[in-house]
Amino acid sequence: MEYFWHYDAPLGGLTLESDGEALTGIRFDRQSSPDGVSEEVPGEKMRLPVFDETCRWLDIYFSGKAPDFTPKLYFRATPFRERVWQILLTIPYGETMTYGEVAALLARESGRKRMSAQAVGGAVGHNPIPLIIPCHRVIGTGGRLVGYTPGLDKKAFLLRLEQSKL
Repeated sequence: MEYFWHYDAPLGGLTLESDGEALTGIRFDRQSSPDGVSEEVPGEKMRLPVFDETCRWLDIYFSGKAPDFTPKLYFRATPFRERVWQILLTIPYGETMTYGEVAALLARESGRKRMSAQAVGGAVGHNPIPLIIPCHRVIGTGGRLVGYTPGLDKKAFLLRLEQSKL
């Protein structure tokens, strides 16, 4: 069974999704998933401990502070996407990495000479749990704001929020 909960964020409403135990998704209201699925969230609206914990995380985050915990997360993904998302979780609050830097890290881990930044971009773009898995902290070469499914205006807002509190 899938469950959902709504959260009112400073940049618009969010729909939290769970399998009943872990957080499986966060969607900005009126946004389809990266796979083009309808914005309608199947399941039942129900208050769950993981939603309470996620709302607490979001309250801290939107107050301009770095939360010191991560709600329980569950990924439905390929091993490559999951590894990219694990790397994103290590990007500190207020800092950024480029797609190329993430690709270089993956290449080193796997013993390869190179890894495609475009492949990393695809994985980042399919992140089902934005904000907590901070895909907004991945930027283009030269600091360009690129590739944020909810919109570059939201990415800029989040980066400004984090920078203003450092």
